[in-house]
Amino acid sequence: MSRDLFLVANTTDELGGVTAWTHQMARLFRSAGHRVHVIGVHESDLKMAVPERPDYPVTALYPSHPLTARPMRGRRRFSVRARRREARRIAAKKVAVAKLDALLGAAPAGSVVVVTQVWPMEWLREIDTAHLTVIGMSHESFAYTRACHRYDWVKRHYPHVDRWLALTQEDADRWTAEGLNNVGAMPNALAHLPAVPSPRTANVVGSIGRLADQKGVDMLLDTWAKVAPLRPDWELHVYGAGADEPQLRRQCTESGLDGSVRWLGRTDDVPGALATSSVFVQSSRGEGFPLALMEAMASAVPCAAFDCAPGVREIVRDGEDGLLAPLGDLDALADRLLRLTGNPRMRDAMGDRARVNVQRFSEERVLEMWEDLFALLER
Repeated sequence: MSRDLFLVANTTDELGGVTAWTHQMARLFRSAGHRVHVIGVHESDLKMAVPERPDYPVTALYPSHPLTARPMRGRRRFSVRARRREARRIAAKKVAVAKLDALLGAAPAGSVVVVTQVWPMEWLREIDTAHLTVIGMSHESFAYTRACHRYDWVKRHYPHVDRWLALTQEDADRWTAEGLNNVGAMPNALAHLPAVPSPRTANVVGSIGRLADQKGVDMLLDTWAKVAPLRPDWELHVYGAGADEPQLRRQCTESGLDGSVRWLGRTDDVPGALATSSVFVQSSRGEGFPLALMEAMASAVPCAAFDCAPGVREIVRDGEDGLLAPLGDLDALADRLLRLTGNPRMRDAMGDRARVNVQRFSEERVLEMWEDLFALLER
């Protein structure tokens, strides 16, 4: 059954996993015969290169990040500058809401809106969506959301949607225990299975991700400082860009790691980067259902990762196709890296099993899950 689907995200073009997921699913839904429109709150400064020109419309409500609301209290109530700023914010938001209303208001009854992150609900709840099926999502773990302001956003906005989806059943159960009764689970889909896996012949540990606090590259450098003296013939290749890059490079230099760490910047060729890696490491403080981890496994590259979210331990079967360490335990993560770099037989066995096991999250299987959900919500 062909449907009108709208994927609404924070941005349509920001470098990061949610943007990659949004366009991956847009292409997948299009291939299944659905009509798709991708909508972002704003255009991003740090842009992701979309692999191919979309054959679906892409719309941003703002040309750049919108102004954030600030309470007009205390001295701000009497500040002409603050009052003018607030007036600009309100006027721009009215334009954005009208733009969103024009797009969704004209959609046929029964069209589906998938809100990929909770922030866009601030605009969506200002328009009439009674003729639409609205699905909310979170692309991070319950624990990571619980520790920040997005927890309040979820509690405020997601009880009103037809279904909202965590990435794992474990997190769905935790949200249900918080009093939400419309929660389900939907994993991310494996975007690509390389025809040829990594040969695992180079003495390279790869890391791919934004250079931001969430990704824990600072902890990775501290971990690598424990590994490098024992593996002098190995290198750590860091792929990614972000605001934290200058301080991370300083940390690398101050730790005496410049000889074994290569900063390779952002890459639009993840399979190529993984083809030159024999081990993959993920040192994130928080994740949802990390695409980079799945892509590494699809390339037959065994992973060492912090067990920072249910999605990580659902993807990696610890001791079978990768090795997990307790979140923040640098000694444990160093131990996992030393085991994988020092034992080629284990590395090869885990890598081969990873490539097979990760295919349970294939696009075909995940698309079936989405189609089942659409059918359920139409009853």
